[in-house]
Amino acid sequence: MKFLIIILILPIYLFCNVSTEHDDLKKPSSIHVLSKNSQIIYLLFSVKKTHSGSEKITLDEKIVTKGKLKLNSNYDENQGDIGDFIVSLTNESGKEFIKQIVENPLNPTREVYSENEISRIKLSLQNADFSIRYSHSPEIVMVKIEKITTSGNQLLFIQKL
Repeated sequence: MKFLIIILILPIYLFCNVSTEHDDLKKPSSIHVLSKNSQIIYLLFSVKKTHSGSEKITLDEKIVTKGKLKLNSNYDENQGDIGDFIVSLTNESGKEFIKQIVENPLNPTREVYSENEISRIKLSLQNADFSIRYSHSPEIVMVKIEKITTSGNQLLFIQKL
């Protein structure tokens, strides 16, 4: 009986394998070839809380790598909370090309798992690191970082790239 089942199933299995391989040959390749100038820029920042309570941001490193971003982040003014940073990438005249919101790196939210529950706590750090990435554009020459406050946005950092 086992032999009969094997003899009946084996041809079906082989037929299905051969037909799927044949279908794969018909499909167009989904490999995307990157153009020579497709680049992703990573900006690595560090932020430190000063004695007066304000934040001091420094640009630690700029990394350029080949590639293309799959998704561009969309900026939504209602998305950010008080204390979060707004990173703007601009041209020489100040026209904004890219805006991103970064959750406050000095007060990150972490999940705590206990035996009975999962809860979220907000940490208070004295220094932290954060980064952004964007598709390279020769028009982007400046980075500006603002902090969302109750009385509006406070400029923390501005620098030419």
